[in-house]
Amino acid sequence: MQHITYQITLWNNIAKHLQGHPERLAVARLLVETGLSIRNDRIYCNQIEIPTVRIAEAAGVDRRTVTKTIQTISSNKELNQIFEKMRSAGLSLREIARHLGFGVLEITPQDPRGVGILAKASTLIAEEGISIRQAIVDDPELCPEPKLTLIAERELPGDLIPRLLKVPGIAKVSIS
Repeated sequence: MQHITYQITLWNNIAKHLQGHPERLAVARLLVETGLSIRNDRIYCNQIEIPTVRIAEAAGVDRRTVTKTIQTISSNKELNQIFEKMRSAGLSLREIARHLGFGVLEITPQDPRGVGILAKASTLIAEEGISIRQAIVDDPELCPEPKLTLIAERELPGDLIPRLLKVPGIAKVSIS
């Protein structure tokens, strides 16, 4: 249970240490959303160093703001522990799935912190004899309208929609 509490408060914890500095907060948000880490006062995408000027452009701030954000995070034990271990999740099939002939199921939950939606949706897909290649769950703290996206090995049958809509906690479903 402690792990779940930590997950729920991750962004609030980061924001608490950067409050009063909206530009630094924008840099931190970009780092979290893209899974970029800070090690040895530098920004990395896994093992690849990313120049601060590129982060500044992406966050819409100047390079000094990025440098100051790095310094703030590095000098704070709690933030440093978070950002030092951050890693990019790797390839997301979400945008290219259709081009690969995979099925895409997108679920909008009634409550993004609801329990069991992924388990029940994957069970219904498994009952169709279809394997799931990837599951992507948007973080409700970082995404205003979080969704669960399941990438299946092949197209999903349309009759799966009414069965999914009967699952408690599911508000909307789309299959493509």
